[in-house]
Amino acid sequence: MQITTRLEFDAGHRIPSHKSQCKNLHGHRYAIEITLSGDIISQAGASENGMVMDFSEVKAIAKSAVVDVWDHAFLVYQDDTEVLNFLNSLTKHKTVIFPTVPTAENMANEAFKILKNRYLDSYGTHLKLEKVRLYETPNNWADALS
Repeated sequence: MQITTRLEFDAGHRIPSHKSQCKNLHGHRYAIEITLSGDIISQAGASENGMVMDFSEVKAIAKSAVVDVWDHAFLVYQDDTEVLNFLNSLTKHKTVIFPTVPTAENMANEAFKILKNRYLDSYGTHLKLEKVRLYETPNNWADALS
């Protein structure tokens, strides 16, 4: 069985070598979907009876590990020294340094890496992170798969 939950956040970024508008500083209302697979819990009287994992727990993990870190931050490529110097000149600015250019594809991969071991099999239901889908806009997204 698979389950998916969705969270949203706002962040800025730029693609330094982009041939068009994305080379400029800009932001998006991102959405992230986390898809887990596992067995359905069959334990009479348990709060999670009939579930793979409680959605509120799936969200809490994703929120603390990714969304709260990236929300209202500027996501900057570690080699984009021009923007890093600018951001470092701002007092108490929320900046997240990425090892890769923060495209939707790289952000989805990074979120997958961060979350991969967070969904531990505490339920005994063979939980597995299957997919992280990151929407850059409502019509454009990238999927990182297991």
